[in-house]
Order: sequence, then C-alpha cells, then structure tokens
Amino acid sequence: MSSESIAKAANSAFSTLKTLSNTQRSQALQAIHDGLQARKAEILSANKIDMENAVRHNLSSSLIKRLDLSNSGKFDAMLQGILDVANLADPMGKITLARKLDDGLNLYRVTAPIGVLLIIFESRPEVIANITALAIKSGNSAILKGGKESYSTFKIMSDIVNDTLQKETDVPKDAIQLIQSREDVADLLNQDKYIDLVIPRGSNELVRSIKSNTKIPVLGHADGICSIYVDSKFDLEKAKKIVIDSKTNYPAGCNAVEQLLLNASIPHQQINELLQSLIDAKVTIHVTPEVKAILSTSNTDFVKDTVEDSFDKEYLSFDISVKLVSDVNEAIKHINEHSSKHTDCIITEDKATAEKFLQSIDSSGIYWNASTRFADGFRYGFGTEVGISTNKIHARGPVGLEGLMSYQYQLKGDGHVVGEYVGGGGNKMFVHEDIL
Repeated sequence: MSSESIAKAANSAFSTLKTLSNTQRSQALQAIHDGLQARKAEILSANKIDMENAVRHNLSSSLIKRLDLSNSGKFDAMLQGILDVANLADPMGKITLARKLDDGLNLYRVTAPIGVLLIIFESRPEVIANITALAIKSGNSAILKGGKESYSTFKIMSDIVNDTLQKETDVPKDAIQLIQSREDVADLLNQDKYIDLVIPRGSNELVRSIKSNTKIPVLGHADGICSIYVDSKFDLEKAKKIVIDSKTNYPAGCNAVEQLLLNASIPHQQINELLQSLIDAKVTIHVTPEVKAILSTSNTDFVKDTVEDSFDKEYLSFDISVKLVSDVNEAIKHINEHSSKHTDCIITEDKATAEKFLQSIDSSGIYWNASTRFADGFRYGFGTEVGISTNKIHARGPVGLEGLMSYQYQLKGDGHVVGEYVGGGGNKMFVHEDIL
C-alpha cells in the first residue's frame, strides 16, 4: 500500500470517525486497553528483544531507557493513560462562542478535530497507546510510523490495536494505521493533501529532519534544554529536593533539568551543599571557573570543566551544567538565550522575584518551586500526551486532547442573504443556550 493510499484512507476514515458518539469512542479505548492488558507478557517479551538488539548495536543509553516498557511501571502507566483519556470529557462539539447576528441568524464557534495526524517516532513504544487513545477520543485519524529499534514491540502492539479496532469497535479500520517500518518517511511527509499535522517523537536529529522536509505543519520540539535558577532568597532543603528530582528522576526525559544557575550572593557553604547533593546522587557537574573556585569536594571524579557548548547541550544523562549569575535579570537573559523554550524553573521564597521570572521567561512551561519533571501531560491531568510542543501557535507545552482540537464556525439562518443584511453594529453575544 503506497503512502498516498495510506494517507487518503486515513482522511476518508476521519469523515466517519468524527461523527461517532463520545460513548462509541470511549468504548473503543476500553477495548484497546483490555486487549493490551491481556497480552502484556507477549508485549514485554517482544520489548526485551528490542532492548537486546539496542544494546547489541550500541544505541545510546537515553534511547534504550526510552525503549524499555518494563522500566518503572511504564507499561501499567501506559494502560492507565488509555483509561484516563477515555474518562475525560468529550472535547468535540463544544460551543466556545455564540453570537446573534440578526433575528434568526446565529453564529457559533464549535470545537472540531484537526483531521489526520502523522506521528513518526523512535523508540518510545508507549506512543502507540498514547496517540491511539488521544486520536480516537478527539475524533482524529492517525498514522503511526515507528522506528526500526522498536520494531518487535511495535509489531505486536500494532497487531493487537488493529485487531481490536476491527473486531470490537465502531471506529473505522483506517482511522488508526500503524505502519511497521516499511513505508518511506519522505513519501508520507509529502502527503500534505491528506495529512494535516505531523508529530515527531524522538531524537533532535529526527525532529529537525522532519521540520526541514515537509510542507505539513509540525508540532513538537527538537531539544529539551531545561534550566533551574536558584535565587538568593531560597530554602536550601527545598532546592536540593527540587534539583535532584529534576535531574535524576528520569534523566533521559526531555523535561529533565540540564542547567543550574546559582545566584552569586548565595553563601559558598550553601552552594557547596547543594552541589554536593548532586554529586552524592552520582550526577557529574560541569562547572564554570567561578563555580570551581568556590567548590570544595573530595569527589572530583564527578566534577568537570564547562566547554563552549555546555549551556546549549541536552545531556539526557546524569550530567548538569552549573553557572553563577548576578541576579534574576541575568538568569532570565541567560535562559531566554540558551533554553529550548521547553520548561524552566525558579527556586525562591520571594514572590516578587518569582512573578518577574514567570512573566519574563519565553518558554512553554515556567515553574516556581517545582520540579521540571512535572512537564508531562499525565501529570497535568490530560490522561496522556502526544508530545510537548515549544511552538507558539496553536498547542504549547504538553499536548493532550485540547491540543488536538481546532474549531469551525457554524452559521444557522432562515433564508438570510447578505444583500438584506445591515451589518455587525447590532449583533450581540449570548449564552449559547439562549439562541440554540
């Protein structure tokens, strides 16, 4: 089946999928959950094969961690995400504006799905469940293209999803198409006539390549260079807790902190205690000469000098770059210049300073006294996410159901024509129940 045929079929299925009721769509998600749960052992067995192949081919440690479905309850969290999405309110058909233009002529703005999504991903086999759930619930068709490193896991999961949808649900069979590494990505990226949005999930190279090779709008981010600024008025224990969690909870995640900026007026003893807590957690700190000059630690194996690109690097490992700044203004300037506009945090007990930071940082997520690891659709209560967007148009940050919706204008009249219409001076906003 050609890429054009796949995209055309998805577009045709979209016309039917968006007319299904919320109950029909949610029941399909329950069926997918049950199908994956029943065959958990088979899926994890296939995933083990992919993991062994990844190690054999010397793939990066961050990619291997993303590939591992058995790690830290990831499989169960994936299944729970499907149910959470199923239980969310129906995002379709919500009236967000209602206006009476004339007697018997009423205008409505109504939420509507985007259309056909193309999701291209490396590793991360849980993307299959995440995207399938969000796409069906939001009334969007989806084409999922997995990478070769997750082939075994992708194949068994896609077989289960395809079989479940066709035998147990009202969802059109082509609404969710899982392409098992045979179709050429370039051909799919050329199907702008039928595909409405591309969502890449994977390495920086993958995302940049896709953005450079398609006319279709792309939702995503290339880097996850997240920063934490520790202000002079801070709680040391709180700071240690937040910084350690942001770095070590899951260092391969795009929401892990990569840069630590410290106010230069913080007492040296407290700076050393904070940095020692990172070293104790087996984190290698990459320090500027100014930081190194005040650093006192016997464990120098975890201390390295910064290099030219230390503050433009996504480590995805137990590494972090550390720098002194004079105040919050210098921190803001540094972050806006070096961050990837993903998620950045300030640790301070001063509300005015925090508010200045929150208003000044140009990122999709700006936090005050909270771990950067909270940048996640599941933790935001979205059920799951299709990814995190650093775009400024349409969706931004963790993208759940709302980010997969657009809107349409519906005008309901009774023989009205423009030639008899006086114009907008007298039109009026109404609560939509008043003019249905």
